[in-house]
Amino acid sequence: MFYLRLEVEPSATDALIAELWEAGTLGVIEGDGFLEAFFDDSETAARFGVPLPAAERDWVKETEDAWPPILVGQNFFIVAPWRTEPTPAGRFRLEINPGMQCGTGQHPCTRLCLEAMERIIRPGDRVLDVGTGSGILATAARMLGAATVVACDIDPAAAREAAFFIGSVDAVRSGAFDVVVANISEIVMGELKPELERVAPRRILSGFQDQHGEWTCVVTP
Repeated sequence: MFYLRLEVEPSATDALIAELWEAGTLGVIEGDGFLEAFFDDSETAARFGVPLPAAERDWVKETEDAWPPILVGQNFFIVAPWRTEPTPAGRFRLEINPGMQCGTGQHPCTRLCLEAMERIIRPGDRVLDVGTGSGILATAARMLGAATVVACDIDPAAAREAAFFIGSVDAVRSGAFDVVVANISEIVMGELKPELERVAPRRILSGFQDQHGEWTCVVTP
């Protein structure tokens, strides 16, 4: 078995985790500013860096232990599929595989979006999730009582956790939704801002940092 230690910026962590799982990693451990990934063969591992022989350890268990459940906001209990902890009373069990597309629930922007959705989404709302990735926000919208949830992503491998289409917000009719949520990069957000404003009066936008370098979420109630 071989392993890699990869330095990674917080904004790129989810995307790199998704790439590692797609390449066939046996497991990923997330640290402060780095990832450790494990592979059966050195050739596959070498696609990401210089692989080193791994000591005999239970890497699968260590990987699973590296993704403990987390409480987010007032309503959500985010867990990996292999966790068996019971769901706390009064919370929704939001099960997300860390090996899926971007959106594990661990990143501050994902948590900020979920907390904002608790405040903004009302029962019966029509919600659009732009750049859905793992589908975590679309799933959460349904749990919060949205009547219609549509998700879109330019990546055809994104999770089909709701009514889904390959594409972006520019394909959506003006005023078609009550709420639009988007957790995407600052550059893409700048390009899509007029389109996001066009499709829904209430908006939850994240994936970027404020002037102090802190991850933030801009909410239009």
